[in-house]
Amino acid sequence: MSLLLLAFLDAERPVSGPAVPTYARNVAHILNRSCVPCHRPGESGPFSLTSYQEAKKWSSMIALTTKKRSMPPWSAVAGHGDFVGARVLTAAEIGVLDAWHKAGAKPGNLATAPPSPKFTQGWQLGEPDMVLTMPEDVDIPAEGQDQLRNIVIPSGLLEDKTVGALEFRPGNAKVVHHALVFLDNSQAARKLDAADPGVGYLSFGGPGFMPSGSLGGWAPGGTTKWLPDGVGRYFQKGSDVVLQVHYHPTGKPEKDQSKIGIYFSRKPVTQLVGGISVENWQIDIPAGDADYLRTASYTLPKDLTVLSVTPHMHLLGKEMRARAILPDGTRRPLVWVKPWNFRWQETYVLREPMKLPAGTRLELESWHDNSAKNPTNPFNPPQRVTYGEGSNDEMSLCILEVTTNRIEDLLYTINDNGQQNRVLERILSLAKRKKE
Repeated sequence: MSLLLLAFLDAERPVSGPAVPTYARNVAHILNRSCVPCHRPGESGPFSLTSYQEAKKWSSMIALTTKKRSMPPWSAVAGHGDFVGARVLTAAEIGVLDAWHKAGAKPGNLATAPPSPKFTQGWQLGEPDMVLTMPEDVDIPAEGQDQLRNIVIPSGLLEDKTVGALEFRPGNAKVVHHALVFLDNSQAARKLDAADPGVGYLSFGGPGFMPSGSLGGWAPGGTTKWLPDGVGRYFQKGSDVVLQVHYHPTGKPEKDQSKIGIYFSRKPVTQLVGGISVENWQIDIPAGDADYLRTASYTLPKDLTVLSVTPHMHLLGKEMRARAILPDGTRRPLVWVKPWNFRWQETYVLREPMKLPAGTRLELESWHDNSAKNPTNPFNPPQRVTYGEGSNDEMSLCILEVTTNRIEDLLYTINDNGQQNRVLERILSLAKRKKE
């Protein structure tokens, strides 16, 4: 047993008695903070951990998966970004969970155990300004591959708005892996829907069209938060909302009919949220290459502030690192994901938004494993893999959610090819009315 673990247990030891961790004294608070948000009735965890009896039943699994750091699911390397809601256990906490299991998962004095946390029932921010529900149930088969299904929901919005918060409520949390909410003002998604006989339409990676905007997303354990005062997402009147849901089979047939709640900005918006991407499309991975490296960079033409970072690769992804190099040469880490977990992709929200001046170079590195030792390799034996949006293809992409000092700068930063002038005119008009 490590000296660190012994010191931790000694600090919790009664005046007399062995230094054996118990559920009440040492374990419950760890599970409540880092496991129960997903492992509770109605949520995505496959079993509940809200009581001693439940935790004892799964103590072996808890010890194994936390030692491997596959649970809680969190792939961001410590020291390379400070993120909201980081699901990270310390070495001492992992040691406690292991020692607790090996000592027989003792209860301790359950009367002194911290209670299971209380979670808000219903809409977390109160009744939304707009509630949009899937028009019908989605059927998820018992087995097979995960699905990314896109559900088109007409918004009926009669005037341009800005959105300050969004809440996604899964109809069946057991099968919903994560969800993204896109906007479409071109009716392109309706055409894709019409061509697919199922509810909505299937795609992989993106929604299959160029979105006119985004309202955010959801992952298990996530909480609904307002954007900072003065910051909002543009929601053009008449736009369709395209709800992309990642479903995973549970071993039996399931149904889902999820909904989203939209909260319009409560205060005038002077900064709009947008997205920029750093990516490399030149991907051609030879069969057997276990350490294929791709790099990409983008130099900012305007000052901006980074709110979140979303790395993206496919089944051959191994690790990804993104950083910002300021004009004076200062290096600032954005995120380093290692190891990459395709089944649990994250949007990493910075605890403190990062201001970056014009001239900052965003750099991206991604490593890919196309060897037979990669357990997620879709080919056996390995085959050549190139760029594409299919699950058996590969990507190297990192999306940054950003704001700028001026709305004009946001559009210039994102659309410096000048192809979005009409959208720019609408946004500038909306901003002008907000100021008035």
